[in-house]
Amino acid sequence: MLSEKPLVSIITPSFNQAGYLEQAIQSVLAQDYENIEYWVMDGGSTDGSLELLQRYDSRLSGWVSEPDNGQGEAINKGFAKARGEIVAWLNSDDIYKPGAIAAAVEAFRIHPEAAFVYSDVESIDEHGRPFNRMRYANWGLAGLLQFKIIGQPGVFIRRDLLERVSGLDPYYHYILDHKLWLELAALAEPRYIPGQVWAQARMHSGAKNMAAAEKFGPEAFRLAKWIGNEERFYPLNAQLHRRIWAGAYRFYAFYLVEAGQPREALAMYRHSLRLKPNPALRDWKRIALAFASTLGLGKLRKPLDWLRRRAYKAKAKGGKDA
Repeated sequence: MLSEKPLVSIITPSFNQAGYLEQAIQSVLAQDYENIEYWVMDGGSTDGSLELLQRYDSRLSGWVSEPDNGQGEAINKGFAKARGEIVAWLNSDDIYKPGAIAAAVEAFRIHPEAAFVYSDVESIDEHGRPFNRMRYANWGLAGLLQFKIIGQPGVFIRRDLLERVSGLDPYYHYILDHKLWLELAALAEPRYIPGQVWAQARMHSGAKNMAAAEKFGPEAFRLAKWIGNEERFYPLNAQLHRRIWAGAYRFYAFYLVEAGQPREALAMYRHSLRLKPNPALRDWKRIALAFASTLGLGKLRKPLDWLRRRAYKAKAKGGKDA
């Protein structure tokens, strides 16, 4: 059980993100929940981030700026410093919505058994303009094994369970968060909080999911093989074997579309459909886009994205559930 007003530890890993880092810091410092410690783990930036951290020094619990081996190592360093009963990390280009931390604490009061709690996440562009809402559901271990992906900025973790796993695996660089969710869910089921958006994930040309989209899939295959060899997931992984691999192929296809490789994406979708049709069929719009791109119609994507963004903004302005 959590204490009456639990300490919440937030960690921000960063490397040469001075253009976005201050907005991330401000979104944490502006939270209305008072019992927070906040660490920024910088990888030795040379773009002005150090001066920014020095400016916020008195308002941070602490910060480090030194070379590291990537995001996983930086966050693990933060985990080692964190003292909170609840722990989360916010990447330097993402933002917490007002009231996010208080809402996560309340979610744990309602669901004290959960390994972690999570909300939907809103997508924003490089200028901070929202254009999409990534909607999730109450996916337990079975769902996560099938590569049902949760937006990392909307996740808050129970520290006592975090201490029972090995933290983030530094050998993963693209889906290291999903591997951690699996390890935590093997200890206790997570809990989705419907109807809430705690964070915004920034989509920009330098973000991994855009700049290195084609690298996500190989890690998904590696993770699927790891799942098959892990006794802690027996017998569930045996029962879900086809669904797990269908999910991995679908995940790879998704990012190949993002990487502008439609033929390769369609090949992955075919594998996913052969193993388990229903999940891949939910991506019918992306499949259609990939097919159109092989016919030289990929230029239609920009106007379609523009229309989708306008529709999202119109719903948000109208006060509807976007």
